[in-house]
Order: sequence, then C-alpha cells, then structure tokens
Amino acid sequence: MTNLTATGGVSGPGRIGRVAIGDLLKRAAARFRDRVALTDGARRVTFSEIERDANRFANYLVQRGLKPGDKISTICNNSVEFVKALFGIHRAGLVWVPINTMLGPADMDYILDHAEVRFAIIDDMLHAQPDRRAALEKRGMQMIAIDLAGKVAATGLENFTDLIKGQSDVEPEIEFDERDLAMIIYTSGTTSRPKGAMHCHLAVVMAVMSNCIEMKLGREDGITGQFPLFHCAGHVLLLSYLSVGGRMALMRGFDPVVCMEAIVRDKLTVFVGLSLMYQAILDHPRRKEFDLSGLRTCMYTMAPMGRPLLERAMADMCPNFVLSSGQTEMYPATTMSQPDRQLMRFGNYWGESLIVNETAIMDDNGNLLPRGEAGELVHRGPNVMLGYYKDPKATEEARKFGWHHTGDLALIDEHGEILFLDRKKDMIKSGGENVASVKIEETLLAHPAVQNAAVVGLPHPQWGEAVSAFVKLKPGAQADEAGIAEHCRKHLGGFQVPKFIRILDEMPMTATGKLRKVELRQAFSEHFTGK
Repeated sequence: MTNLTATGGVSGPGRIGRVAIGDLLKRAAARFRDRVALTDGARRVTFSEIERDANRFANYLVQRGLKPGDKISTICNNSVEFVKALFGIHRAGLVWVPINTMLGPADMDYILDHAEVRFAIIDDMLHAQPDRRAALEKRGMQMIAIDLAGKVAATGLENFTDLIKGQSDVEPEIEFDERDLAMIIYTSGTTSRPKGAMHCHLAVVMAVMSNCIEMKLGREDGITGQFPLFHCAGHVLLLSYLSVGGRMALMRGFDPVVCMEAIVRDKLTVFVGLSLMYQAILDHPRRKEFDLSGLRTCMYTMAPMGRPLLERAMADMCPNFVLSSGQTEMYPATTMSQPDRQLMRFGNYWGESLIVNETAIMDDNGNLLPRGEAGELVHRGPNVMLGYYKDPKATEEARKFGWHHTGDLALIDEHGEILFLDRKKDMIKSGGENVASVKIEETLLAHPAVQNAAVVGLPHPQWGEAVSAFVKLKPGAQADEAGIAEHCRKHLGGFQVPKFIRILDEMPMTATGKLRKVELRQAFSEHFTGK
C-alpha cells in the first residue's frame, strides 16, 4: 500500500500477505500430503511429490539464472511432468508463455518472438517434428525436454526428470507481487496474428476461488483432464481441483474409452467436455461396460448442447449438467448455468455471471442496457487481463467505458440469464479452439487460383461451429475444393483447416464492396445440421 496516511503510517503486509499461484499447491500439499493429486493411466502422484519436484524445478530455474519477470514457454501436452514444471515456473516468479501444440511452426515462432522467449520446455515427440525443431533451432532457443515417448536421448536435450534430481526441495525465496505479470496466453484474434492476454497472480487465484465456490468443489472430487493445460480452461480447472485437495486424471487428448476407464478406475466425480465428447461417449459401442454412476456433475463448455443430446446425456450419464463459459482475457469461468434450469430453456443460454465478476450489456456509446435489450456483453472483475502484451491500442479498445468488451452480442433475459446472439468479433469457436477467420482467409487468398474468400462458422452438432470457407476463383483459373483444402492443410494447423469449402460464382457484397458474411451464414446455416 502506497498511501500510508490512510493506514496511519502502517505499510502493507508484503510477503506474508502475498497472493500467488504457486501457493495454491503449497497449501494443498500441506493439508493433503499423501492424497493422490494426479493420475495418468495407472500412474498415481501425490500432492507431496508435485510439491517437492515443483520446488526442485524452481530452484533449477533460479540456478540457471532466470529471474522474476523472465519469459519461459512450455511446448507440451498434458503430463505429470508438465504439471510439476508449471508449478515450478509459477513458484520462481517467471512469466509463463504456453504454446498451443496444435499450432503450426510459423505461429509458434511468432509467439516466441513476440513474447521474447529464450527458454522453453518441450515434449520429446514434439521436438522430433522436423519443422518445429528447425524453427526452434533457428531461434537458438534454450530447451529442456520432457520424456513422454522415451526419445529424450535422441533430442540431445537435458531430461526434465534428471535435471531436478540434485536440486533442493525447499521453495526458493522469490519476491514478487500479486499484480506482477504471471502469464501471457495467446489467443487468436480477428487479425492474422494472435494477441497475448496478460494475467497476474491475483486474477488467476481469484478465478480459482470463484470456481471452487460456484462448482461446490471438495476434497473427494476428481475431474477428467482431457482439456489441454496450455489452454486457460485446462489450467484453471487443474488449479481449482488441486486447491481443495481434489484430483485430475490427465489425458493427452480425448478418447471416449480412456475417459470412461478413468472415471471408473479413479472414481472421478466430474466430467467436463465439449458436446462432441458427450456424443462420442453415448454412441460408443462399449458404453454399457462402464458404470458412470459416480459422476455427480457433468460440465459442457464452449457452446450450448442441443436438446436431444442433453436430454439423452442427463438420462444416461448424470442428471446434473451445467454450461460454463469464459474467455482467455477474463480468466475463466465468467458465467455458468444452473443444473435445475437445464431443461427449462434451450438455445444459446450461457447462464449467470459468477461471483468473481460483474456482467452487463452495453450499447456502442457505453450505456448499460436493461434486461431484454441486446448489446455487447461486457465484464469487469479481478479476473480481467492486465491487457494485451505490447498492444496498447487493442488493450484500450478492450476496456472502453471501464468494462472489458468481449466482442459478443447478447442480452440478459428476465431470469437473469445471458442469451448469446452473435459475435461482433469475426471469430469461430470450433471444437474448443478459437479460430480467426482472417487468418484462414489470408491462406485461401494465397492460393494462386483464388480471387476472393470468406470464412464463417456454421452450426455443427459436434464441433459447435465448423470452419467453413467460400471462395471465388480468378477469371479463367482452375481449382476444386479438394485442391484448396490440401493447400490449407499445408499452411494451417489441423483445427484451422475448413471442414467445408464451396466455390461460388459470385460472393455477396455490399454496395461499398464489403463481403456480406451474414448472407453466407444464413444461406448455409443448415449444411451440417440438416434441419
């Protein structure tokens, strides 16, 4: 506290009153030392093991010369070692810059360059990918490897497990403040390049506390961990469950049988997934082999679930379903629906604002609108980002009128629930990933036969929205949808490649020559749903 007059000359508590992400694990480990915190198949890892190795890695980082505020990236899929490294990073006061492992080398390289990262942790099999390895080596990136496939020796890098063995398991004394930058998570924006949302320790811890209360978490709870930890959703779920002495079953991606096996084997109480994951479990021929009656809550994210699927899942898996949503810029969750309202209304209802943040609807002039009127969905609270890294203009735009602007059009109905209407941002949410349409359009326009391109998200029963592309060819040019799709696969990440491509004779345009994407969405809205 800088205003000493207000406190009669007494300064703030300093270190003893610190709010820090790494302290969440430390306090849980002190209470639940021998309890299982993580599972990975048959592997069981206790809180005390994670605490010990997190401290060892933090000491390694300090010994290596990294200081609070330095940037460090993880290029990792879910693993026990990733979790240990993650807490070591938080505990050393470093700035975590996670890399989405599904991004192509060019986007990875952009993030590392933009965030000025010089040190990274990488899975051995990801380092084995020639294009990725070449991009990292060209940057002169300092790296250590996590041994997931038994190939660390072939990388020539230090093995994470080996390098921490000789380190002290006593937490290093590192001074940092709860408002200090803790992480930069890059999110696809409406431009061709991702933006880095900056978060401090306080924002993340406040989101965790809110989740623990709103989700009614306890020490007997366990959750499926198929969401990647490099996403804010996977990261905050890990922190939320471990904070109360719960556990997470780590998985490297989604497999319906692996999920069902983990629910039974590890006595999990919460399944969290996308609509397509619920569909895959319910339709799997081995579904009846697994007793899922231990589930007390099922959570779905990113997009509402269709009524037939929701009713079937509630009858088959668990009666208590909730929809949770948020965005990288507001550390999640920001809104959540209540189980008793699931069958009362359907459509794009996102539920209520959580205790960590306020939610309102605003018009273009900064006026807050009453219930029932449509405008932009805005939030404010301690979980809001510090801003976009090295982008003051975008930061200023995102916090106009003293609120965080989501870019989503919505209204709050008479029951206090948020009804999503459309996106102001030209963003597609497909299978849990944010996909910037502009980036796909730039790739399409790089095809020698393409004159114009428009990319939209069309409703999809599994993916929420499917990336869909419409192109007009240059006069006299020859190309087909398959060839254009192959062009996209060469230049984009798998989740960015359009699932539907249509060549049009003419594109819908305004009088001023702008593409009218709304007409394309309307004309092809039933392409995947068949309604």
